[in-house]
Amino acid sequence: MWCIQEITEEYKTRMYCLLELYKEQYDPCHPLVCMDEKSKQLLKDNRKPITAKPGKLEKYDYEYKRNGTCNIFVAVEPKGGIRCIKVTDTRTKKDFAEFIEELVEWYFSKADYIQLVLDNLNTHFEGSLFETFGKRKAKRLLKRIRFIYTPKHASWLNMAEIEINIMDRQCTGGRVESKEKLESDVKIWSKERNDNKRNIEWKFTRQDADISLLGSVTVKQRLVLFVPGKVKSDEPVCAKFILLIKNNKITRV
Repeated sequence: MWCIQEITEEYKTRMYCLLELYKEQYDPCHPLVCMDEKSKQLLKDNRKPITAKPGKLEKYDYEYKRNGTCNIFVAVEPKGGIRCIKVTDTRTKKDFAEFIEELVEWYFSKADYIQLVLDNLNTHFEGSLFETFGKRKAKRLLKRIRFIYTPKHASWLNMAEIEINIMDRQCTGGRVESKEKLESDVKIWSKERNDNKRNIEWKFTRQDADISLLGSVTVKQRLVLFVPGKVKSDEPVCAKFILLIKNNKITRV
């Protein structure tokens, strides 16, 4: 967020929309689902690793052979503790559309509609469904899904990135030699997290965003933050007012 030179109205509108959405209570009829995808390079060991033994770590050679790439789709329902993962050979409009179809007709078939948070990747749009399924089926699927986009250059607001980072640390961060092995690994990993209802607790609020905007405005717009001292010894210091100075006029945000 602080890497953006100017926070536009569209950026703020999308950001505030997401932050308000993340505050809502869990609703299985209108589940909040965050989706993203990442590429995974497949690497095959040139030499067989030496397996771990009591008191000794696994050893493997630094040389490897590239074995192609795969794409991993990740959709997570942060408040329901459910994640849906699919490994594909490519990252195309067809792959995206078919993953959306699975979310609508399989994973969340009982929902009235899905609130789907996603970024602005060129395949992440309704047109992918129309190109893949045709007008009639695409319209039927789109009746049961609402696309909610992060601001451009702000995919950090998508909770799917948190899930992907956890997946990388716990499952996919090492060498994987084939698509079949990758599919097996993520299936086992996601099942364990689903069985244990691993949720994501989002703590970044609109108030936090407003404070962060202090370093992300143009020269013509300066934010002044007033932070009073402690009211009581057991109460933390908190931001009470954020004022916007523009054209010599002070306005409360």
